[in-house]
Amino acid sequence: MKLILIKGIYILKAVDFFCGGGGMSFGMQKAGIKVLAGIDNEIACKKTYESNIKGAKFILADVFELKEEDLAENLNLKKNDDDLVLIGCSPCQFWSIINTDKKKSTKSKNLLVEFERFVKFFNPGYVVVENVPGVLRRKSESGLDIFISGLKKSNYSVHFEIHNTSDYGVPQNRKRFTLLATRMSKLPLFPKKLDFKKTVFDVLGVHNGFSRIDAGHKDTTDFIHTVPNIQPITLKRLQKVACDGGTRLGFSDDPELQLDCFIGRDSSFKDTFGRLWWDRPSPTITTKFFSVSNGRFVHPDENRALSLREGATLQSFPKTYKFFGSSHSAIARQIGNAVPPEYAKHIGLAIIENHSLSLS
Repeated sequence: MKLILIKGIYILKAVDFFCGGGGMSFGMQKAGIKVLAGIDNEIACKKTYESNIKGAKFILADVFELKEEDLAENLNLKKNDDDLVLIGCSPCQFWSIINTDKKKSTKSKNLLVEFERFVKFFNPGYVVVENVPGVLRRKSESGLDIFISGLKKSNYSVHFEIHNTSDYGVPQNRKRFTLLATRMSKLPLFPKKLDFKKTVFDVLGVHNGFSRIDAGHKDTTDFIHTVPNIQPITLKRLQKVACDGGTRLGFSDDPELQLDCFIGRDSSFKDTFGRLWWDRPSPTITTKFFSVSNGRFVHPDENRALSLREGATLQSFPKTYKFFGSSHSAIARQIGNAVPPEYAKHIGLAIIENHSLSLS
């Protein structure tokens, strides 16, 4: 199949495994790559994905049960297609340094092995893998060693590195393992860093369309500038946390407000109850960014956690991106688990540039 050229951008086609709410797919579309489908076993992601990733199918499937031949028939995919990009951003809880229930996430540790089945079957022009840095630190156990070795044996040029998404237009410090592989050329393939970093002030605040709200505010519009309520004692604590980067040390000497678990541990877990800085990128937006006790997720100068839309904005989703879920935490999970679309866009642009050079 010939490449389609629209407004000077080559349109490759991609299939996004473990697509979630569509962060990677949206970024790839923004770069100029046609996304054929997103695959995920979470029905909760379906409406969010389909509402934002226009022209792409949402395939509800467990990758452990999905057959290569069935996917080929469903999407009319061919083997050895130079224009095909296969993307695998598998759930990363098992390899995360964040304290999660490893028993619940044990199955996810083998998802890279399952993704490899499809790479071997289709032999696409490009392969993308994005995950937490832990998959590289434990590359033998995660299957990454075998995955990379298999790519090289199939004559792929492989580049992998730990990137901070703040280097690519995302107003957030978020370190991610990213692997880009191609059999189209031996040219270097990696996203190009920008010469500036966006800060919280660049995207949040009244001057960016975020009205001042109190804890417990509910926004029933698609903007979802919604934030959970907090207990009166939590409000008292936040009132003592200095604006613009303050920490829980602001209330550590108050016997009424200090938590027992922090007594004598001022140097531990300092981000808990901490405020974001206006002039820096935010910390990593996790699935619990709506909770003041789960990290540095307090608004820089309002006494509340981040709203759903603020979390999505720090993940670089546009304000028009629609999220759907059965609860506040369900939507936050989609947001926190997503690949930041702006980072995905730069990955897509690197692939497009590599592809055009390989054909010249």
